[in-house]
Amino acid sequence: MSILYIRHPSRASVDNAAGVVLDCPFALVSDAGVILREGTASLPKLATIIKQAKRIVLLLAASDVSLLKVKMPPLSAARLKAALPNLVEDQLISDPSECIVVAAPPSVSDQNEALRTVAVVQRAWLQSLVKQLVALGARNIAALPGQLCLPIQPGKTSAEVIEHNDHVELSLRLSPLEGIGLPIMAEHLESAPFHVKQMLAAVAPNATIALTVPAARVAQYQQMLGPEVSVIPDQWTGRIAAARAGSFDLMSGIDGGVGPQFDFKTWRWPLALAALLVTVNLAAMNTEWLRLKHEADSIRNSMLQSFKTGYPKETAIIDPLAQMRQKINASKTNSGQSAPDDFTALAAATAEVLASIKLSHPTLPALAELDYRDRSLILKFKPDGEVPTDAFKAALTERKLALTPTPGGAWQIRSMK
Repeated sequence: MSILYIRHPSRASVDNAAGVVLDCPFALVSDAGVILREGTASLPKLATIIKQAKRIVLLLAASDVSLLKVKMPPLSAARLKAALPNLVEDQLISDPSECIVVAAPPSVSDQNEALRTVAVVQRAWLQSLVKQLVALGARNIAALPGQLCLPIQPGKTSAEVIEHNDHVELSLRLSPLEGIGLPIMAEHLESAPFHVKQMLAAVAPNATIALTVPAARVAQYQQMLGPEVSVIPDQWTGRIAAARAGSFDLMSGIDGGVGPQFDFKTWRWPLALAALLVTVNLAAMNTEWLRLKHEADSIRNSMLQSFKTGYPKETAIIDPLAQMRQKINASKTNSGQSAPDDFTALAAATAEVLASIKLSHPTLPALAELDYRDRSLILKFKPDGEVPTDAFKAALTERKLALTPTPGGAWQIRSMK
């Protein structure tokens, strides 16, 4: 996984190019912060890298992003987002509805001054860049002001000269949340150092400046600006560190944003296989359920038919099996036979069990209570001895009887037939 940083030319540079696709400086960085690849190429030529990158960080030209100081009312985050265009209206030339306005998180200094830094960018311009990246396969995009991606130099004002064909732009970072971008009106690139010197003298006359310039132009700028200005060759290391510590993501101002999206192309075959497996299993489960349902219906119809054949006068048939058992037990009772859960059968079997246990356990206590309820026998022994529970239960099991302890120290004996 990797992050692709792209420094896009300013809107003025693109307009002056008259339809020519401009190259963009880029750097491909690993999650550990190691630069894997860097160079300059147009966005269409970066399509392969854009598709493979986990995240695209778009560094907008400083002249395309205005940073303003605005006094914020005490509003919730949602209401503040809706109110931002009206709060910056007096400081903008263009219509606020045509802009994306994003407020930085409040810092300590902002709280003391009751001010917040706000970034403003033309909505149509940012959306057009985002559409290009999405069309090239980008899934997760962040857009940062270029002036706030200049590394902060202790005791110095950070500045940068960006050259795109014949267009030159000067970016300055005046504080952690302040910066501007200024176009340099130079007739040709060779005269750019002179105009940059004049602009720096006008904008930051008393500041100690660290100026980043293209590596091939360091000597020319140093000669023109003199020892008062530190001229540094352009490199990605400091810019990436500053971008990672950035407070703004202008993509948060686009409704819906372009956050992480699921890559269906990568997972289409695993998803198709998973869907096939689910379909096969569901089909097998439904087939088995239908088979078992058909078998259950056949058995129930067979029992119903048998019940009707044996008892044709019976009209209310709810549970053929239970009703058949009731009829058979009633017939046995009428003929003098006892059912397995009759009192006589339960009492006789229990008496046999007690007699056999008494032979091996002479201290077996006598019965204190004998009751018959709900087709089960309830026993309660006197507390002057110990009942061998395991032997008692095993002997009852041999006679198809179940023993269950009940609250109060009683025993319930029920037929298992």
